[in-house]
Amino acid sequence: MSLHLNFCSAFILSSLGLAFHRTHFISALLCLESMMLSMYIALSTWPIHTQTPSLTLVPILMLSFSACEAATGLAMLVASTRTHGSDHLHNLNLLQC
Repeated sequence: MSLHLNFCSAFILSSLGLAFHRTHFISALLCLESMMLSMYIALSTWPIHTQTPSLTLVPILMLSFSACEAATGLAMLVASTRTHGSDHLHNLNLLQC
């Protein structure tokens, strides 16, 4: 029960960090990665607690999607830093593109 509470609180804290601390693009990416990490660990320990071997593929799929998300996020960070000069989120405006 405390393990479930830890994963839920880690996910909620990272989503609150994403919602309220939106100054740099890299901090938003780190909050997204911590959300993915907490979901990965929760999905990895869930089949152990429920004794079901059929759900062991789901964490691996989530980890691969998380790696693709991280690579895309870093590519967007490099591209926006090259074009706009910084990674501040207030510099990124979709209406000016």
